[in-house]
Amino acid sequence: MSSYKELLKQREELEKQIQDARKRELAEAVSKVRALVDEYELTAADIFSPARAVRAGGAGSKVPPKYKNPATGETWTGRGKAPKWIQDQDRSKFEI
Repeated sequence: MSSYKELLKQREELEKQIQDARKRELAEAVSKVRALVDEYELTAADIFSPARAVRAGGAGSKVPPKYKNPATGETWTGRGKAPKWIQDQDRSKFEI
């Protein structure tokens, strides 16, 4: 049975091997992707769909409201905690 220190040393060596393998394989993958982009004259728009671009930069973006309080004009997007004016009620009558 290996000692604790021996196991730690093995782990360090394995982590270094993992990092080296990752760097090598990433370099190969990037090289292949660049070759394909050049060969087919691809652009970022060709590779990354608009839906993905929205998700990547969509954090904190505005969402149009789905519900409106007819008495006060307040609106709610339907996300997060429901406001008191719509809680425990049929939401369909408040839809915009």
